[in-house]
Amino acid sequence: EPQLIDRREQVLDPMTAYQITSMMEYVVQAGTATVVKEVGKPIAGKTGTTNDEKDAWFIGFSPDLVVGIYVGFDKPRNLGRGMTGGHLAAPIAKDFLKLALADKPAIPFKVPAGIKLVRVDPKSGMRAGPGSGGLLEAFKPGTAPPDNYSVIGVADADGRMPQPGYPQGYQQGYQPDGGNIMRPGTGGLY
Repeated sequence: EPQLIDRREQVLDPMTAYQITSMMEYVVQAGTATVVKEVGKPIAGKTGTTNDEKDAWFIGFSPDLVVGIYVGFDKPRNLGRGMTGGHLAAPIAKDFLKLALADKPAIPFKVPAGIKLVRVDPKSGMRAGPGSGGLLEAFKPGTAPPDNYSVIGVADADGRMPQPGYPQGYQQGYQPDGGNIMRPGTGGLY
């Protein structure tokens, strides 16, 4: 059997590609394409609808297959009130994917080395506390929310209050902006 050599140019960082895939998996799990979840395999995708409901679509993929469904008229006209990609195109994609993937194993999307999966509170964007649920989000190195936070005037997890500190060589009362926060010209607060 011949060896196939992939000489295609890499056009996207694998970590960025995985972050986008993870977001689109959520569209299927809890977003506008939840009907596709019925396939029972890892699938990511995005629904779409024009503002005037003349066109609707779903573009989705598994690790091994891509599908695109477009619904609309040759001579554009309204598809009907509430006729969106999630209501028209996604169910068609679901039916196709059920057949196409019926005898295939459920292969998860490959998580590239370096990605950190962190549970995040969807309201605050901070790490979710133990047992509080949250969304599992993919972060590149150094971009995940910190494990702990310090808030001015609030004790830390060990009950210690933050102590005011001054840069070396300065006395108490030091103000890095000279007390003038509002400065004229560009670069100040407006």
